[in-house]
Amino acid sequence: MLTDLDPEACYAAVRSRDRRFDGVFYIAVRTTGIYCRPSCPARTPAATNVSFHRSAAAAQGAGYRACKRCLPDAVPGSPDWDVTATVAGRAMRLIADGIVDREGVDGLAGRLGYSNRHLGRLLRAELGAGPLALARTQRAQTARVLVETTELPFADIAFASGFSSVRQFNDTLREIYATTPSGLRGRRGRPALPRSGGSIGLRLAVRAPFAGVALGRFLAARAVPGVERVDLAEGRATYRRTLRLPHAPGLLEVDLVDVPVGGSAQLDVQLRLDDLRDTAAALSRARRLVDADADPLAVAEHLGADPALAPLIARRPGLRVPGHVDGDELAVRAVLGQQVSVAGARTVACRLVADHGTPYDAGVDGLTHLFPDAGRVASLTPERLPMPRARGRALAGLGAALADGRVVLDRGPDRDDVRRALLDLPGIGPWTADYIALRALGHPDVFMATDLGVRHAMAALGGEPEPARWAPWRSYAQLHLWTSLDPDRDRVTTTSEDESCGQ
Repeated sequence: MLTDLDPEACYAAVRSRDRRFDGVFYIAVRTTGIYCRPSCPARTPAATNVSFHRSAAAAQGAGYRACKRCLPDAVPGSPDWDVTATVAGRAMRLIADGIVDREGVDGLAGRLGYSNRHLGRLLRAELGAGPLALARTQRAQTARVLVETTELPFADIAFASGFSSVRQFNDTLREIYATTPSGLRGRRGRPALPRSGGSIGLRLAVRAPFAGVALGRFLAARAVPGVERVDLAEGRATYRRTLRLPHAPGLLEVDLVDVPVGGSAQLDVQLRLDDLRDTAAALSRARRLVDADADPLAVAEHLGADPALAPLIARRPGLRVPGHVDGDELAVRAVLGQQVSVAGARTVACRLVADHGTPYDAGVDGLTHLFPDAGRVASLTPERLPMPRARGRALAGLGAALADGRVVLDRGPDRDDVRRALLDLPGIGPWTADYIALRALGHPDVFMATDLGVRHAMAALGGEPEPARWAPWRSYAQLHLWTSLDPDRDRVTTTSEDESCGQ
C-alpha cells in the first residue's frame, strides 16, 4: 500500500485500475469536478488535471462530487487503518460506528484521549478533513446504501443515517452526489434486497478474493446457542446473531460466500433493528466481523513468500481474520476459553447466556438472548460459576474493568495501551490478551506462538517457518495455521436451534 500520496505512484495505480487502492486514496478531476476510486473504468484523465485525496471527505471538502459510475464511497476502508492503527485510523472506526452522531466531536475526542482542537489538526493532516466532515461523509454513504438497496421511505433513511432532518438529508445527497434521493434510487443497477419480517437488506463491500465459507466454519465451531446460529451449505454459510446496539437490540444476518479474484465482492446483509438510528453501528459491526477492509492480495503476496506457508495461502485464498461485533463479549468468551477446548468454551458460554443473558425475541429459531453485558458479568459470584474459582474471579474482574472503563474494546484506544490494561487484570495472561487483540481489536499482526493449535500446525508444515518474517500480517498466518488443522473442512452442517449447553 501507499504510505503517502505520492502523485506519480498514485497516478500509476489509477492507470492500472488496481482495485487494491480503492479506499486507500481517491482521485479528483479538475475538469469535471468529480472524484473517483482508483479503479474507475472511465477514461484515465491527464495527470495535469488530477489531484489525490486520502479520504472521500477531503475530496468533497475540495468541492468535488462523487462519480456516479464507480461510486467511490462504495468501497472497503483502507487496510492501513488497521496496520498502522494511527489516531486517524482509530477515529475512522469510531466515526463509522456513529460515535459523532451519538456523542458529538467531544465524545470522539474523549474516547481517543485528545482535545477537540488537536484531534481536528491530526485528522486534517492525515485524512484531509475534520471529524464533522468525516462524519457527514459517513452519513451520506449510509444514506446512499439504504436508498439504493432498500425500499425504506426517505424520511426513515434520513433518520437511520444520522441526519437531523429530512432537509439536511436532501441537501447533503444533492451536494455530494449531484442528484436527489429519488434520482439515486432510480439509477440502481441491482434490485433491492427484499424486506421481510421487519428486516432491511443491504450489501457490504469487501475486497476479493474472499473465503466466506472458511469464515463461516470458524464462526460455526464457536457459535453460542441462544446468541448465534450458523447454517453451512455447499458453497455458502449464513451467520445470524443477536446484537446489543447503542439504542436498542437487533439482529444481524450475513450471507458468507467464496468470491474469487476479480469477482464482485459484495455480501448480502439483513438487519432487524428495533431502532433505525442503530443502522450505522450495525453495519460497522458487520464490517468488523468479516474483516471487510483487509487487502487479501497484499497479505497473500507477503505470506506466500515463505515456502513453508505458501501451500496454505494457495489452498484458501482470501482467508480473513474473524472479527467480532462486541469487544466486551469477545473478551468474556476469551476468558471462558482459557485452558479448555473450543467445544468446552462454547458449552460454558451457552450456560452463561442461559443463566444470565437478556431474553430477546429475535424472530429466528434458536436466537433467544443477548449476551450478558459487562455489568452483569461483573456481578457474578465466582464460586457459583461452572469453572475453576480462579477463572471465575478473572471473569468477574474483567467484567468490572469493562463496566467502569478501565478497559475499552471499541477500537478507539491505542492497542498497546489496551493490552497493558488487560495484562494488569488478575487471571489475564498473554494468550487471552492476544486473542482479544486478534478478534476484538482487529490487530493484523498478532502471533500466539504458545497456542497448542499453532504449535501443532507449525510442526506439520515442515521446513523452517520464520514467523518474524510474516509481520505485519501474522494474524492472517495464524488463521491459516488454525484452519489447516480442520479435519472436516468440507463437511456440510448446521448449528441447530435444538442444541443444549451440553448438559
